[in-house]
Amino acid sequence: MQQYNKRIRKQCSWWLLAGLWTALGAQAQVQLPEEMSLEIYGSAHADFIYDFQTNDPDWFDVNRPSKLPSFPGEFGRDGHFYASVRPTRLGLHVTTPTDCGKLYTAVEFDWFGVGDEAGQTQTRLRLAYGQLGKFGAGQLWSPFMDLDVVPNTLDYWGPNGVLFFRNVQAFWQPLQGDRELVIALERPGATGDEGIFADRSDIPDVELRFPRPDLSAAYRHKTDWGYLRVAAIARYFKYDDLDRDDDLDLSGSDTGWGISLSSNVKPDDRNVLRLQAVRGAGVESYFNDAPVDIAPKLNFRDARRPVIGKVLPVWGATVYLDHKWHQKWSSSIGYSYLKMDNTNGQAPDAFSKGRYATANLRYYPTSQVMGGVELQWGKRNNFSDGFESEDVRLQFSFSYSFSYTLRDQSSWK
Repeated sequence: MQQYNKRIRKQCSWWLLAGLWTALGAQAQVQLPEEMSLEIYGSAHADFIYDFQTNDPDWFDVNRPSKLPSFPGEFGRDGHFYASVRPTRLGLHVTTPTDCGKLYTAVEFDWFGVGDEAGQTQTRLRLAYGQLGKFGAGQLWSPFMDLDVVPNTLDYWGPNGVLFFRNVQAFWQPLQGDRELVIALERPGATGDEGIFADRSDIPDVELRFPRPDLSAAYRHKTDWGYLRVAAIARYFKYDDLDRDDDLDLSGSDTGWGISLSSNVKPDDRNVLRLQAVRGAGVESYFNDAPVDIAPKLNFRDARRPVIGKVLPVWGATVYLDHKWHQKWSSSIGYSYLKMDNTNGQAPDAFSKGRYATANLRYYPTSQVMGGVELQWGKRNNFSDGFESEDVRLQFSFSYSFSYTLRDQSSWK
């Protein structure tokens, strides 16, 4: 079945490329309705990385503190050279006039395998949504995150303490412009840690369940110096004890929540200070690099429920400066931090704290071509065994972007 799914994804990729090629090759025959626009965009991207130390090989081409070794020698010896084209991207933006106003539609892919395909070069759907007026639905950026806080790092994954999550959702945008308000119902989901009970056969199976969607909202106020944005989210988890033949009842529920404050400060045309601070519990899935949302906690006072599920408190902060040295030269430098409060039911080597810093220099001979070099640092701290690991990387990146927009019949000639 897995091989079949991979074959289907490859076929879909070829069909998408063939469709774009056919559309571009049929310019003389195609006529777009008046006021309709079709943008085909993307980039061919190549990264060359020397890792002075080591990390999880499934995440070889990004710097994620949670994927650093949790014990000595976990991923072999230090010193690796990697090359990757997985950040390569392809997308479509379409604007269509309707009786109810303009319909905006977006579909976008990259080739960065995650989940069961982590470490592989596989087609991955990034965006697939539409918006008509104040309403929209599909897969896009969660309102809980702020895309404008993400700095111009060459590392594709980026800072660990920043919120970064695309999710399936239905959203309403009652305010647009300098004052923007968006409210969304998002697809629920979470990751759990079995902790010290992972290898215990006498502990019954417990399964996470999500009976309600996540509720998120964000308000953004634009000013002369930049903007200020506040966002919040509420989540509800249930965990079910699937074994009813014993005296234990490990079922229960918990609530996740999060608040984010973010901003861009622009003192002049050459500098942008990107800031974000986040506090919450059970919202690790929305962070760029946090492994689990909920974990077991020992409950010695109740013999029938000796273990309960507990959402993990978390907080993160990111500070980055993007600076333009010249029309063709720019840099990004900054620091990010994430800290989780672990439970007493987690293993001593569970991830607890991550730190991340980068500094780069980018050169644009033209607006469509970029070459750059970046120094990266990451650090991981375990929960309670005292172990910590670091990684230093040097990355060279090259990106070749394209964008072709068709607006009406004359655009095809």
